[in-house]
Amino acid sequence: MARLNFLEETRFEKIPVSVYENKHIASKMVAKRIAEVILKRQANGSNTILGLATGSTPVQVYDELIRLHKEEGLSFKKVITFNLDEYFPMDPSSKQSYVHFMNEVFFDHIDIPKENINIPDGTLDREKIIEFCLAYENKIENLGGLDLQILGIGRTGHVGFNEPGSAPNSGTRLVTLDDLTRQDASRDFGGKGNVPTKAITMGIGTIFKAKDIILMAWNTKKAAIVMKAVEGEISGEVPASFLQLAENIEFVIDTDAASELTRFNTPWLVKDCNWNEFLIKKAVIWLSNAVKKPILKLTDEDYNNHGMAQLATEYGPAYNINIKIFNQLQHTITGWPGGKPNAIDSQRPERAEPSVKTSLIFSPHPDDDVVSMGGTFIRLVDQGHNVHVAYQTSGNTSVWDTDVLRYVEFTIDFYKSIGVAPEKFEKIYCEMSSFIKNKKPNETDPVEVQNVKAFIRKSEAIAAARYAGLQENQIHFMALPFYDRGKKMKNPVTERDIELTIQLLQKLKPHQIFAAGDFADPHGTHLVCFHIILKAMEKLRKTEKWAQSAWLWMYRGAWQEFETYEVEMAVPLSPQEVERKKDAIFQHQSQKDHPVFPGDDEREFWVRAQERNKKTAENYHKLGLANYEAMEAFVRWKF
Repeated sequence: MARLNFLEETRFEKIPVSVYENKHIASKMVAKRIAEVILKRQANGSNTILGLATGSTPVQVYDELIRLHKEEGLSFKKVITFNLDEYFPMDPSSKQSYVHFMNEVFFDHIDIPKENINIPDGTLDREKIIEFCLAYENKIENLGGLDLQILGIGRTGHVGFNEPGSAPNSGTRLVTLDDLTRQDASRDFGGKGNVPTKAITMGIGTIFKAKDIILMAWNTKKAAIVMKAVEGEISGEVPASFLQLAENIEFVIDTDAASELTRFNTPWLVKDCNWNEFLIKKAVIWLSNAVKKPILKLTDEDYNNHGMAQLATEYGPAYNINIKIFNQLQHTITGWPGGKPNAIDSQRPERAEPSVKTSLIFSPHPDDDVVSMGGTFIRLVDQGHNVHVAYQTSGNTSVWDTDVLRYVEFTIDFYKSIGVAPEKFEKIYCEMSSFIKNKKPNETDPVEVQNVKAFIRKSEAIAAARYAGLQENQIHFMALPFYDRGKKMKNPVTERDIELTIQLLQKLKPHQIFAAGDFADPHGTHLVCFHIILKAMEKLRKTEKWAQSAWLWMYRGAWQEFETYEVEMAVPLSPQEVERKKDAIFQHQSQKDHPVFPGDDEREFWVRAQERNKKTAENYHKLGLANYEAMEAFVRWKF
């Protein structure tokens, strides 16, 4: 019976999918599978032929294999590897090359013979590529084929570098990279313009020949494409969907990457649910959008016709459910993000007391505060709260090199204008100019250049915070060490980052804390900064009474937005407040027009913020609530 129930849950899934709590557990399971293949082949006196992937997805698999080698004696002497792909052209000594990547994260730490390692050659003359690709295919075939191929999946649905439009029988070849793929790689190359436009990749047909295939995916960034690959139609537009035709395929994913699969996203469509308040709220909002009716107009028939008969039977009639969810949504809306003084707050998202709160806004980069919650920021100040903003990093990687020269040129001219000899600055300027002229993709800037970039962003952050109404003593630049350390180290966060955060929290003792819960940023900085805040608060809550009663609100906006069913506080903005927020964002001149790392959203940050805020308001209105100009959304973190 349990097996039948599981088959019913997964009936939309056309590929076997194993879902693990997190990527750490999943990676260990994949590493175990690889080790079992190696040991079985060794016992037979045979070589193991492995197909390997690059990128962030398999890194922890490689970490676990290294541990198995060093601690449990797993040998790779009889393992022959074939990597999926390599950029073209690409020097193998470049930090962006997959040769460098594989050596750094795996090969240099195990006992595999160098002659057993095969990676596409990014240095070939163009006319020799076809010959090389045929030889690559033949070598795999002559060795008996791949025993196991591990894959990641790109947001275009690519496996290897088989981009949309690839044929299911394609072999190893030269391909042109999709623009989104290049955008995703831009951080490693110091900007999309430095990312190669082509690559050599194994084909889908080559991958299909492997005896076993494991595709891995982690985090919510991959959720949408995983759903398309697993549940969608087979299409060249999503190359990973061709894996539905394979008999030896398994997707190994974490709960975040699984979040859009039907059994997790809309479980009422495939099984009886254990209904709780959160799931009921999500389901009713989904139903309202599905039938295009305001919540209060939903009927029992709507519930029955859309897989929610169980909910209507257990908690109905429909109108009773509708009114409860409508009221819940209505109570998330507040014009008083710091709490309304002298008001009954049982139905409001924030507490009324104390009437004047100390509010601390953490901003991972120097513009996240105004981009994501600029309207609420200004509202808190206008309503008399003691607002502080803390910029956790300098954000100096997101400034164009040309801006550095422009600002130093300004400084030289300024010193000349007031009669101060600028010879020292001119010497530094010449050194900077020479470095920038000869700079390699993603090469680390000298300290002087890093500092100028940091000063540019600092001055912009001060201007924006001042525009929002803060004084100098309410603006804090934390310069958490992990940010610069992370350019050289794999795991840069240390106790020092947490201690600096604790010191600021103890100094201010905030009643409410706002932090970026927008983990889709391409830098990864938001997630790191959030975890540092959590670790700091976990320590403080053990001994500090104020910390035990402090509330932590997460904001989004720069890279994504909360779903309506997730929102616990929605702050409506008038047309005038939308303009004030936009003006605050405009203070960040270095991020206007064309930021260094825009992610896959090419719109300017102020446009993204404005349109996302308007969309949030529209979503509320479609559900039958008031029609506001815009809304900023927040979710409270439960310690």
